[in-house]
Amino acid sequence: MPTLAASPFPSVAPPARPSWRALAGLTLAVALAHVLLLGLAPTAIGPDPSPLANKFTTRTIVIAPPAPEKPAAAAAAAAPAEAKPPPPAKPRRPREPSRPQPAAAAPEPMPVPTPQVFEEPPPETRALTAQTAIDSGATTPEQPSSAPAGAALGGAGSTSNAGIGDGGAAGAASATAGNVVGPEALRIPGSVKLAFAVTGQQGASPMQGVFGDLAWLQDGSSYDARLSLKFLFRTIRSQHSTGKIGPTGIEPDRFSEARKGEVASHFVRDQGQVMFSNNAPSVPLLPGAQDRLSVVMQLGGMLAGDPGRYPAGSRISIQTVGPRDAGVWVFNIEGEEQMTVPAGDFSVRKLTRSPRREFDDKIEIWLAPALGYLPVRMKQTQANGDFADMQLRESLPAGPSN
Repeated sequence: MPTLAASPFPSVAPPARPSWRALAGLTLAVALAHVLLLGLAPTAIGPDPSPLANKFTTRTIVIAPPAPEKPAAAAAAAAPAEAKPPPPAKPRRPREPSRPQPAAAAPEPMPVPTPQVFEEPPPETRALTAQTAIDSGATTPEQPSSAPAGAALGGAGSTSNAGIGDGGAAGAASATAGNVVGPEALRIPGSVKLAFAVTGQQGASPMQGVFGDLAWLQDGSSYDARLSLKFLFRTIRSQHSTGKIGPTGIEPDRFSEARKGEVASHFVRDQGQVMFSNNAPSVPLLPGAQDRLSVVMQLGGMLAGDPGRYPAGSRISIQTVGPRDAGVWVFNIEGEEQMTVPAGDFSVRKLTRSPRREFDDKIEIWLAPALGYLPVRMKQTQANGDFADMQLRESLPAGPSN
């Protein structure tokens, strides 16, 4: 049998596999090397980041008014001929004063606010009061209305329309009937707050749960008056009048009514016009003009200044401005009568503005001499029979306006 020849290639044994302990040690060594390298990396790259880098900081910057210029600098600034004079500063409206908290109960007896007294104006001033006319019974015509009358605190169909005023004439006519003279004396009441109980009828529903507040604030030169109707601590209607007090009495600058939105009228005296925020045509501003809220206080001031000047049967004509129109209102004055309201019993003088056209409202005001001729009752009756009746609950002193 032939013998097999030996292989020319030597036999090679397969390599031995490393043990698992050797692999684990090698892995651990590599991991430790990476940890050391990563720990030293921030030092090698650069300095540590600032501790404020990740903080969010806000600053409030207050811009101080510029310091007044020195006389020399002011003279140098005024030297150029082409320098324009600064525009005139706009007159500031009086701030609405802070109002004190009402007292827990009405004081006994009711306080009478200290009045502001204006004696008889000189003859040249009397000429400015031609619109506040007094007559002995002659009829003073009112201009035709351009639209149906609205309620004092809203138009017909509103939930509550207590207040003073209805729609008036689109134009303003001068009152020429009778003897036209200026008031000899005015006693404008001091600051006071009047609280009213309100009753009325709106369609088939009686008015319930409504209260009224009249805040009158004055400092002898300016005034701020606000009449608010509230239901469940929420103001549902308001009238607001601001202006000045001068020799002819109350001189309104602005009157507004607010329900869901506000509409206003502006007494632009330097132009002799009344302008309206609803873009209604402007009307001439007549001397002695009032708005639907200030007219109540002006009438009281006139009677308080000289009660004997206004006997029963006399009339007072005043241009009365609403938020959308203006017209001449004629008030008939009655003699004294007794009246009981929630605040008590009072001797009063009644003034009535009777309707003269289809949509006019009837306005009735009762002024109490014991309270400086402040209103103790105000009633408005619409042409459709709806009415609102405000009767005094209490009178509270209020701080003077600032």
